[in-house]
Amino acid sequence: VTRKAIKNMYLRIKPPQGDIVVSAPLRMTDGQIERFARERRSWILAQQQRIREARQRLADTAADGASRGGEPVGFIHDAASWWTPERRERAASAIDARLPALVEHWSAVIGKRPTHITLRAMTTRWGSCTPRTGRIRLNLQLGLLPPQYLEYVLVHEMTHLWASGHGAEFQRRMTQYLPDWRRLRRELNRYTTG
Repeated sequence: VTRKAIKNMYLRIKPPQGDIVVSAPLRMTDGQIERFARERRSWILAQQQRIREARQRLADTAADGASRGGEPVGFIHDAASWWTPERRERAASAIDARLPALVEHWSAVIGKRPTHITLRAMTTRWGSCTPRTGRIRLNLQLGLLPPQYLEYVLVHEMTHLWASGHGAEFQRRMTQYLPDWRRLRRELNRYTTG
Protein backbone atom coordinates (compact mmCIF):
# COMPACT_ATOMS: atom_id res chain seq x y z
CA VAL A 1 0.00 0.00 0.00
CA THR A 2 1.28 3.42 -0.97
CA ARG A 3 -0.52 6.52 0.23
CA LYS A 4 -0.43 9.49 -2.13
CA ALA A 5 -2.05 12.87 -2.65
CA ILE A 6 -4.69 11.41 -5.00
CA LYS A 7 -8.50 11.41 -5.02
CA ASN A 8 -9.24 7.77 -5.83
CA MET A 9 -7.86 4.40 -4.82
CA TYR A 10 -6.18 2.19 -7.43
CA LEU A 11 -5.36 -1.49 -7.34
CA ARG A 12 -3.09 -3.38 -9.69
CA ILE A 13 -1.49 -6.78 -9.84
CA LYS A 14 2.21 -6.55 -10.53
CA PRO A 15 4.18 -9.13 -12.51
CA PRO A 16 6.14 -11.30 -12.30
CA GLN A 17 4.84 -12.72 -8.99
CA GLY A 18 1.31 -11.28 -8.96
CA ASP A 19 1.88 -8.91 -6.03
CA ILE A 20 -1.09 -6.75 -5.04
CA VAL A 21 -0.26 -3.03 -5.20
CA VAL A 22 -2.68 -0.40 -3.87
CA SER A 23 -2.32 3.35 -4.27
CA ALA A 24 -4.60 5.09 -1.79
CA PRO A 25 -5.44 8.69 -0.90
CA LEU A 26 -3.72 9.99 2.22
CA ARG A 27 -7.05 10.18 4.10
CA MET A 28 -7.98 6.48 3.62
CA THR A 29 -7.90 4.23 6.70
CA ASP A 30 -6.41 0.75 6.70
CA GLY A 31 -9.94 -0.65 7.07
CA GLN A 32 -11.17 1.18 3.96
CA ILE A 33 -8.19 -0.07 1.97
CA GLU A 34 -8.74 -3.64 3.15
CA ARG A 35 -12.45 -3.51 2.22
CA PHE A 36 -11.56 -2.08 -1.19
CA ALA A 37 -9.22 -5.02 -1.85
CA ARG A 38 -11.63 -7.67 -0.47
CA GLU A 39 -14.42 -6.41 -2.74
CA ARG A 40 -12.15 -7.03 -5.71
CA ARG A 41 -10.97 -10.48 -4.60
CA SER A 42 -12.34 -12.37 -7.63
CA TRP A 43 -10.73 -9.88 -10.03
CA ILE A 44 -7.42 -10.13 -8.13
CA LEU A 45 -7.44 -13.93 -8.28
CA ALA A 46 -8.27 -13.86 -12.01
CA GLN A 47 -5.38 -11.47 -12.71
CA GLN A 48 -2.95 -13.55 -10.65
CA GLN A 49 -4.05 -16.64 -12.59
CA ARG A 50 -3.50 -14.77 -15.86
CA ILE A 51 0.03 -13.87 -14.75
CA ARG A 52 0.76 -17.51 -13.76
CA GLU A 53 -0.49 -18.70 -17.16
CA ALA A 54 1.59 -16.08 -18.99
CA ARG A 55 4.68 -17.11 -17.00
CA GLN A 56 4.02 -20.75 -17.94
CA ARG A 57 3.65 -19.81 -21.64
CA LEU A 58 6.96 -17.94 -21.44
CA ALA A 59 8.62 -20.90 -19.74
CA ASP A 60 7.27 -23.22 -22.45
CA THR A 61 8.40 -20.82 -25.19
CA ALA A 62 11.83 -20.47 -23.61
CA ALA A 63 12.22 -24.23 -23.28
CA ASP A 64 11.09 -24.70 -26.89
CA GLY A 65 13.44 -21.95 -28.09
CA ALA A 66 16.35 -23.38 -26.10
CA SER A 67 15.77 -26.81 -27.60
CA ARG A 68 16.06 -25.19 -31.05
CA GLY A 69 18.94 -22.91 -30.08
CA GLY A 70 16.72 -19.83 -29.80
CA GLU A 71 16.19 -17.24 -27.10
CA PRO A 72 13.36 -16.90 -24.62
CA VAL A 73 10.96 -14.06 -25.26
CA GLY A 74 8.92 -11.76 -23.06
CA PHE A 75 10.00 -9.24 -20.49
CA ILE A 76 13.21 -10.29 -18.78
CA HIS A 77 12.70 -9.19 -15.18
CA ASP A 78 16.23 -10.10 -14.08
CA ALA A 79 17.88 -8.23 -16.94
CA ALA A 80 21.28 -7.84 -15.26
CA SER A 81 21.97 -11.56 -15.27
CA TRP A 82 20.17 -12.45 -18.51
CA TRP A 83 21.74 -9.89 -20.87
CA THR A 84 25.13 -11.28 -21.77
CA PRO A 85 27.35 -9.16 -24.06
CA GLU A 86 26.63 -11.63 -26.89
CA ARG A 87 22.83 -11.43 -26.48
CA ARG A 88 22.98 -7.65 -26.22
CA GLU A 89 25.07 -7.45 -29.41
CA ARG A 90 22.79 -9.85 -31.31
CA ALA A 91 19.63 -7.95 -30.32
CA ALA A 92 21.15 -4.52 -31.00
CA SER A 93 22.49 -5.65 -34.39
CA ALA A 94 19.06 -6.94 -35.42
CA ILE A 95 17.43 -3.62 -34.48
CA ASP A 96 20.21 -1.50 -36.00
CA ALA A 97 19.87 -3.39 -39.30
CA ARG A 98 16.16 -2.49 -39.60
CA LEU A 99 15.80 0.80 -37.75
CA PRO A 100 17.19 3.35 -40.28
CA ALA A 101 14.80 2.26 -43.05
CA LEU A 102 11.87 2.13 -40.62
CA VAL A 103 12.60 5.63 -39.29
CA GLU A 104 12.87 7.03 -42.83
CA HIS A 105 9.63 5.43 -43.95
CA TRP A 106 7.59 6.29 -40.85
CA SER A 107 8.94 9.84 -40.51
CA ALA A 108 7.53 10.58 -43.96
CA VAL A 109 4.17 8.99 -43.09
CA ILE A 110 3.82 10.43 -39.57
CA GLY A 111 5.28 13.84 -40.32
CA LYS A 112 7.56 13.86 -37.27
CA ARG A 113 11.02 12.44 -36.70
CA PRO A 114 12.54 11.36 -33.39
CA THR A 115 15.53 13.45 -32.33
CA HIS A 116 17.27 10.45 -30.80
CA ILE A 117 16.60 6.72 -30.40
CA THR A 118 18.28 4.61 -27.74
CA LEU A 119 18.08 0.89 -27.04
CA ARG A 120 17.66 -0.28 -23.46
CA ALA A 121 17.10 -3.56 -21.64
CA MET A 122 13.69 -2.61 -20.23
CA THR A 123 11.78 -4.80 -17.81
CA THR A 124 8.21 -3.47 -18.10
CA ARG A 125 7.85 -1.61 -21.42
CA TRP A 126 8.49 -2.18 -25.09
CA GLY A 127 9.26 1.49 -25.63
CA SER A 128 8.87 5.00 -24.30
CA CYS A 129 8.88 8.52 -25.69
CA THR A 130 9.51 12.01 -24.35
CA PRO A 131 7.41 14.15 -26.74
CA ARG A 132 8.95 17.41 -25.49
CA THR A 133 12.46 16.37 -26.57
CA GLY A 134 11.56 13.89 -29.32
CA ARG A 135 13.62 11.14 -27.65
CA ILE A 136 12.48 7.53 -28.05
CA ARG A 137 13.71 4.51 -26.14
CA LEU A 138 13.16 0.98 -27.47
CA ASN A 139 13.36 -2.27 -25.55
CA LEU A 140 16.42 -4.22 -26.67
CA GLN A 141 14.34 -7.40 -26.64
CA LEU A 142 12.55 -6.22 -29.79
CA GLY A 143 15.66 -7.41 -31.63
CA LEU A 144 14.85 -10.99 -30.56
CA LEU A 145 11.21 -10.88 -31.69
CA PRO A 146 9.62 -11.02 -35.16
CA PRO A 147 10.34 -7.75 -37.02
CA GLN A 148 6.73 -6.53 -37.20
CA TYR A 149 6.83 -5.79 -33.46
CA LEU A 150 9.80 -3.44 -33.75
CA GLU A 151 7.87 -1.56 -36.44
CA TYR A 152 4.70 -1.44 -34.33
CA VAL A 153 6.53 -0.12 -31.23
CA LEU A 154 8.41 2.47 -33.31
CA VAL A 155 5.16 3.74 -34.87
CA HIS A 156 3.50 3.75 -31.44
CA GLU A 157 6.29 5.85 -29.92
CA MET A 158 6.53 8.17 -32.93
CA THR A 159 2.77 8.76 -32.71
CA HIS A 160 3.41 10.09 -29.20
CA LEU A 161 5.33 12.92 -30.87
CA TRP A 162 1.84 14.17 -31.85
CA ALA A 163 -0.29 12.80 -29.00
CA SER A 164 1.22 12.35 -25.55
CA GLY A 165 -1.44 10.04 -24.10
CA HIS A 166 -3.38 7.05 -25.46
CA GLY A 167 -6.66 8.90 -25.97
CA ALA A 168 -8.80 9.48 -29.04
CA GLU A 169 -6.19 11.52 -30.94
CA PHE A 170 -3.51 8.87 -30.40
CA GLN A 171 -5.87 6.06 -31.47
CA ARG A 172 -7.06 7.98 -34.54
CA ARG A 173 -3.50 8.56 -35.67
CA MET A 174 -2.43 4.97 -35.00
CA THR A 175 -5.37 3.69 -37.06
CA GLN A 176 -4.45 6.07 -39.85
CA TYR A 177 -0.78 5.06 -39.85
CA LEU A 178 -1.01 1.37 -39.03
CA PRO A 179 -4.59 0.06 -39.41
CA ASP A 180 -3.87 -3.31 -37.76
CA TRP A 181 -2.06 -1.82 -34.75
CA ARG A 182 -4.51 -3.30 -32.24
CA ARG A 183 -3.83 -6.83 -33.51
CA LEU A 184 -0.09 -6.23 -33.33
CA ARG A 185 -0.44 -4.87 -29.80
CA ARG A 186 -2.42 -7.97 -28.72
CA GLU A 187 0.16 -10.28 -30.27
CA LEU A 188 3.08 -8.41 -28.72
CA ASN A 189 1.40 -8.41 -25.31
CA ARG A 190 1.33 -12.21 -25.40
CA TYR A 191 5.07 -11.99 -24.85
CA THR A 192 4.56 -10.18 -21.53
CA THR A 193 3.91 -11.58 -18.09
CA GLY A 194 1.44 -8.95 -17.02
